[in-house]
Amino acid sequence: MTPPEAPAPQTDRWLEPGKTNVQAIYVLYLASFVIGITGLIGLVMAYVNRGKSEAWIESHYTWLIRTFWIALLGGFISLILMLVAIGVVLMMAIAIWVIVRCVIGLQKVSRGEAIANPDSWLI
Repeated sequence: MTPPEAPAPQTDRWLEPGKTNVQAIYVLYLASFVIGITGLIGLVMAYVNRGKSEAWIESHYTWLIRTFWIALLGGFISLILMLVAIGVVLMMAIAIWVIVRCVIGLQKVSRGEAIANPDSWLI
């Protein structure tokens, strides 16, 4: 007689690739303005789940990954430009850019729409 199999562990839906996961990553990006490490956690989640879901969700993962790296690049440039005082303005512009991209992404994912041009540097 074989012992009964243990039930498979249940994971929350926000860890699995899909709409809920993308929304969680957007929220983590926005929370990174208060708790810095959450942006990095969101990036890891986006990389882990990329390539495992529908095409319209994939556009959001690409958008999220590019948002992180472009914002990081802009942050480094802003840091350097703080020596001539324009970096502060650029840092605020980058923060607004990230917030706008996250809000646009959250709106589109809640409507079930893909990002039109996920490789764009703009909004």
